[in-house]
Amino acid sequence: MEDAELALAGINMLLNNGFRESDQLFKKYRNHSPLMSFGASFVSFLNAMMTFEEEKMQLACDDLKATEKLCESEEAGVIETIKNKIKKNVDGRKSTLSMIDRLQRQIIVADCQVYLAVLSFVKQELSAYIKGGWILRKAWKIYNKCYTDINTLQEIYQKKTTQESLTSDAANDNHIAAEGVTEDSLNRLKGAVSFGYGLFHLCISMVPPNLLKIINLLGFPGDRLQGLSSLMYASESKDMKAPLATLALLWYHTVVRPFFALDGSDNKAGLKEAKEILAKKESAYPNSSLFMFFKGRIQRLECQINSALTSFHTALELATDQREIQHVCLYEIGWCSMIEMNFKDAFESFERLKNESRWSQCYYAYLTAVCQGATGDVNGAQNVFKEVQKLFKRKNNQIEQFSVKKYFQRAAKDELCRQSNLYVQPYACYELGCILLDNPETVPRGKTLLLQAKEEFSGYDFENRLHVRIHAALASLREVVPQ
Repeated sequence: MEDAELALAGINMLLNNGFRESDQLFKKYRNHSPLMSFGASFVSFLNAMMTFEEEKMQLACDDLKATEKLCESEEAGVIETIKNKIKKNVDGRKSTLSMIDRLQRQIIVADCQVYLAVLSFVKQELSAYIKGGWILRKAWKIYNKCYTDINTLQEIYQKKTTQESLTSDAANDNHIAAEGVTEDSLNRLKGAVSFGYGLFHLCISMVPPNLLKIINLLGFPGDRLQGLSSLMYASESKDMKAPLATLALLWYHTVVRPFFALDGSDNKAGLKEAKEILAKKESAYPNSSLFMFFKGRIQRLECQINSALTSFHTALELATDQREIQHVCLYEIGWCSMIEMNFKDAFESFERLKNESRWSQCYYAYLTAVCQGATGDVNGAQNVFKEVQKLFKRKNNQIEQFSVKKYFQRAAKDELCRQSNLYVQPYACYELGCILLDNPETVPRGKTLLLQAKEEFSGYDFENRLHVRIHAALASLREVVPQ
């Protein structure tokens, strides 16, 4: 089995809840090739992100740097241009194989840099953000160059194979067609680079205006349509990151679009695409907790809460060795139970998250107390509310700031006078503005309300989140950002 096939098998194994088996496979062949080394480092990175344990995060950093070093050990430092390579009258097989190998190594280096940047961001320190941003800039340059080179190589391949039958001398110069580079290998490489290339475009396209100047200084793009197209190409390829591209698309359609209100008040936008992806791919991942989780997300957005709860509970059972996946399932179970006004089940989910999760115990304590109070245990709820202040650790985290403001006494007081809920007015302006945008006759009034929400209010809870939503609504109105 070739490296590419073995690496893809390892990732598929991982997504079918064979986390340990996948880890063992990649570790066994870690020194076999740069691709398998990257597979081992990716599993290490995923393990670190699932636990947030300092020791595992450091191990992931070391593994990624080792893979990066392995890829650069036989590199000249830059990719020679395609034209110069083809003009050289050297041994065809050596030249073209080196070309493919170098492209593969450069893509792996860029992938490693992205994951190193993510690990840096997790530290939530200013110096870490600066370092992470610089690493991402280097990664983007590599992705962009490789993406262009591979497209050029594909064009040359197609042109050469077309001319082969027309010119008797074509075979002498046709290193690409005759010596090692096949259409399949080029398509796989295109899939390999399209994952990172597409994610960059997609994520940057959602950045609010107040951060765009910094993003532009770093030289990042932001074409959402290009991002989705690239991820779709990657998901259909035979590269090891094809399943990850599929998950990224499901994440975008079922989590990002409704969370950032990229389609205004239409929470069901994107569900058609998500359903098609699931229908096409779920047979390949019958035991995947992640695919079952996204099925539950679709059902929740369709307001099929009972079905969603069934899917989330199934995903929870499948994710026996994956604590972080269990936690996202518990989070959804908690909220779905609250929607159903089943506060007992919601309390049990959020209490478990409060005790187990390392993400935000402060926020989970707040939700636990709310549900506990709703079940009638007011004294128990008051005791948990007292824990919220003690668990408050991240001053720059909006959700924790919100949780700390709501003590039980203040929440009771707000039921009468509500003067401390400063977020109500800007959010109300935004919601009304979105409604008015649906009618051509009231679009000007809707736009005015959106600008009012953006410019006339500040210092309220979840301000940045609302700015992202306003940006998306105004951009869609101008038809700048394709939906």
